[in-house]
Order: sequence, then structure tokens, then C-alpha cells
Amino acid sequence: QVQLVESGGGLVQAGGSLRLSCAASGRLVNFNAMGWYRQAPGKQREVVATVTSGGSTYYADSVKGRFTISRDNAKIAVYLQMNNLKPEDTAVYYCNLRYYTTYWGQGTQVTVSS
Repeated sequence: QVQLVESGGGLVQAGGSLRLSCAASGRLVNFNAMGWYRQAPGKQREVVATVTSGGSTYYADSVKGRFTISRDNAKIAVYLQMNNLKPEDTAVYYCNLRYYTTYWGQGTQVTVSS
């Protein structure tokens, strides 16, 4: 059984920073891609950033230049450094892993106050 354990969410003022972490536990030794998605109240879940095991990255336009995604292949872990946070970044952030199938974390709340 594979589980994704997230940490690092919280409350921060606009302009501040947070770092999200996600590590996979269970019988997993590789992955194709990991990433972060978010869902704000009343909105659909949307992709924030993804990274492949080879290091290719994708960012949503709304976070380009402010967020940085990184990964640790040996630990099957992914990180999201979020800088210059804005109130519109407020959402539940979900970790995602793709390897033959798709796995999701339980979500971590990020709240940015104005």
C-alpha cells in the first residue's frame, strides 16, 4: 500500500513563504512524475507544478516565478517552495504521484492572509 504524507502547510501573510513536503511510503521504488495540485473552496482542483523523475518541470502560469518544485528520487519525495504568496494561493494543496497508477495525498491547508 502506497501512502503520500504531506507537511508544511499553514497560515502566512501575503508576501510570505512556505515550503511543502511530500514523501511516499510503502512498496514504491520509482515514479514517473510527482506534483502538487490545489483546490480552493468552490473551485475545481488544478495543477500547480509537476516534476518528472528525470527533472522536467511544469508550472501553472499563476505560480511561475514564485514557486519552485524539486524532487528527491532516492526518497520518492517532492517539495514545493512557495514565495511571494498571495491571498489567491489559499487552497488545500494535494501531493500527486504517477507510477502505473495515480496516488494522492490527504491534502494540506495553505492560507494566505491579506
